[in-house]
Amino acid sequence: MDSKQPTGPLAGLRVIEIAGIGPGPFCAMMLSDMGAEVIRIDRAAPPDQGIDIPVLSNVTNRGRRSAVLDLKSPEGVEALKRLVARADALIEGFRPGVMERLGLGPDELLAVNPGLVYGRITGWGQEGPLAKAAGHDLNYIALSGMLHAIGPADRPLPPLNLIGDYGGGAMYLAFGMVCALLERAKSGKGQVVDAAMVDGAASLGAALYGLLDAGLWRDRRAGNLLDGGVPWYDSYETSDGKHIAIGPLEPRFYDAMLELLGVTDDTLRATLRDRSEANWPRLRAALAGIFRTRTRDDWCARLEGTDVCFAPVLSMAEAPHHPHTVAREGFVAVGGVVQPAPAPRFSRSRPAVQGPPPAPGEHTRDILADWGFTPEEVDRLSPRG
Repeated sequence: MDSKQPTGPLAGLRVIEIAGIGPGPFCAMMLSDMGAEVIRIDRAAPPDQGIDIPVLSNVTNRGRRSAVLDLKSPEGVEALKRLVARADALIEGFRPGVMERLGLGPDELLAVNPGLVYGRITGWGQEGPLAKAAGHDLNYIALSGMLHAIGPADRPLPPLNLIGDYGGGAMYLAFGMVCALLERAKSGKGQVVDAAMVDGAASLGAALYGLLDAGLWRDRRAGNLLDGGVPWYDSYETSDGKHIAIGPLEPRFYDAMLELLGVTDDTLRATLRDRSEANWPRLRAALAGIFRTRTRDDWCARLEGTDVCFAPVLSMAEAPHHPHTVAREGFVAVGGVVQPAPAPRFSRSRPAVQGPPPAPGEHTRDILADWGFTPEEVDRLSPRG
């Protein structure tokens, strides 16, 4: 861990993360990046996730220390309760009822620490007909209506796991926990934050649901302003097999694009000027033909930095090296692994990655000692893990 004192806006906050996958670790990473002290409670034998990620490459585990406790043993449960007594918040991502069966549910832990903010992240929520069913990001966003809206006309496409796990899950959990911590400053009381990915994914679609109600959004794919339906909000292939993205939704930005495309053929100019829906197929074909005449770098030289609403479609390997990203120091190297820098930024506080991802149990003794356990108590816990 970085020996410097955290300078982010959450410096001084103590958070316990019960190790999980997906949104729980991402939320803990966000809080750590903002300066919170996060300790991760790992299992001695982590569950099989179907993928073996090297420790340093497990980026969402960055910025905290790890202790191993056996939460199925009375000693492990008691040790966690002692940690909770000195914590501000806890994150857990098990199915509903698991923490209660361990004797570590909200009732038990709020009795230990009435000011605790108990953050829970699940796919379906703590109650409801599907609450205890297994699922993943794709399933939760499918139920929210968002998956149906993404992809070509013939089928929905998974938008990675950005909408459910991270946007609708981790970020809503982090937001909810900070809200509860702010409320605690007034009431002096902790509470439970129930963040469900199905809820968060639907919430992310609030504006689209409003447009749907107003008759300004069709309940189908590839037929709207933002879903690839209109030809002027889409990506196009260039002559070198790469892609660019254009998005001049407003007429003045669209006009700016037409001027910079340099089209002189009157028939083609007429096609480009007609944005009526009946002309969309011809307009898309015309734009595709134009953009295939130059390389991606050529189009960057002509359009980047203008009001065309343009960007090159960069690969993940390319993105950290773009001049704009470099100027903003948007990526950092931690333990030799290039990864996104903390976001957002502040005028006074300075978020920072507090260290590389830990190996499970790497800091067990240090954490227990720092959080008030005597050397003898640490020794007694060690044989049990």
